[in-house]
Amino acid sequence: MSLNLRISALLFLLACGNVADAQQKQVDPDARYAEAEIVQQKANGFKGIWYMNQPSNDEYVYKYSGGLAVYPANHRPFAVYSKEVDKTFFCFGGTDDANSTLLHNVSYFDHKTKKVANPVILLDKKTTDAHDNPVISIDDKGHIWIFSTSHGIQRPSYIHKSKKPYDISAFDTVNATEIVDGKEQPFNNFSYFQIYPIKGKGFLALFTKYNKAAQRVIGYNTSPDGVRWGEWKVLAHIQTGHYQVSAEADGKVGVAFDYHPDGKGLNYRTNLHYLETSDFGKTWQNAEGIQAQLPITSTQNIALVKDYASEKLNCYLLDITFDKKKKPVILVISSKGFEAGPGNNPREWTLFQRKKKTWNKSVVTTSDSNYDMGSVYVESRKVMKVVGPTVDGPQAYNPGGEVAMWLTENGGRTWKKEKQLTQNSEMNHSYVRRPSHEQPDFYGIWADGNGRKPSESNLYFTNRNGDVYRLPRSSSEDMITPELVK
Repeated sequence: MSLNLRISALLFLLACGNVADAQQKQVDPDARYAEAEIVQQKANGFKGIWYMNQPSNDEYVYKYSGGLAVYPANHRPFAVYSKEVDKTFFCFGGTDDANSTLLHNVSYFDHKTKKVANPVILLDKKTTDAHDNPVISIDDKGHIWIFSTSHGIQRPSYIHKSKKPYDISAFDTVNATEIVDGKEQPFNNFSYFQIYPIKGKGFLALFTKYNKAAQRVIGYNTSPDGVRWGEWKVLAHIQTGHYQVSAEADGKVGVAFDYHPDGKGLNYRTNLHYLETSDFGKTWQNAEGIQAQLPITSTQNIALVKDYASEKLNCYLLDITFDKKKKPVILVISSKGFEAGPGNNPREWTLFQRKKKTWNKSVVTTSDSNYDMGSVYVESRKVMKVVGPTVDGPQAYNPGGEVAMWLTENGGRTWKKEKQLTQNSEMNHSYVRRPSHEQPDFYGIWADGNGRKPSESNLYFTNRNGDVYRLPRSSSEDMITPELVK
């Protein structure tokens, strides 16, 4: 080969390398592969992850962003109360001082001392994608389980179990398996995980699997011990897929879900559906008790609660719980589209309740972002509360804002703002999460963050009266006294 040809070949190879490097750099950070690293050491404070998704090239900067330590709504639960030790155990997406990675942190609130444990960093997920945030559960024997989720199929998922009951100091890795096409395979990939221990039976989990077309298919699986899982069963696959949120009460599990219409992309989600099971997933029924033939694949089906598509509205799932009669209560936001800004107002916080063989609907309030997530609390037959960032914050039309507590004393017919929990904040508060079996002195947990640029993110919790406490970003103490925010 002549010298000129050799030089040309070398230049071509270098150019190919540069193109490959450029392509590698252009990979969306949400889609980058990474294996997690076990850490198991004290965090020395509460630092929440800051995360953004999809630049919007307008004044709002991103589709959504901010302090997302307990995001998204379809991860649940982040906190669980244990009456055996009078503690609320919780997990969250933490980070380091530079917000350079996602750390899976575990802590608890001691209801006797009113102090919180300095978190244990269980895992470095090697991403900054808050879709990989963990969820928590407690089994019949008191062991703490952490399920470390993944966003799609790019990264592995993990399961860990505390070495001792009601103890967060050390965890074992669980090498779980599931049945796929009749064969036992590693259970190491799950998204949007929602986990419920069913007394005397084991775990029932609802989660998402992505198919080859990157569609979000919702389904469930069960396990007697958290180690050996059965075969994943599809609940629904309507058009391009779904999001789902769920709740459990005395062995009954209810799930609310939307769907993505064909041809509109995954930013569009509409309609509200509901199914429930009381036999550990053997059968599923709608709210009237009519058994569903799974999977549900048609837009017109027995699970339909509200046809938002006919009104050309998006539906964003916030929360679901059960009332005192074990009937479902579902909280959603509806809007005209996915983009941030006033053009898609009104964004209505709407509560659906199952009463006397029908779905009652009431509007609690409105807010300024599709991603203003809050929780619903059933206090009695007539008294309910909704706690969430419904008041405009410093970054208007970005996710979150100032947190308020809304009250109904007539079963949802009318609502009033009982108390504004945060005010004059520098950053938006977002994603208020209700613990499983919530107690009056640890009633909800959330984080703050700047909606339009990277920032620090602090964690907060509230009691039932609406008193707010901040968890310190830095502390070397084993047990920490939270700071009352005045």
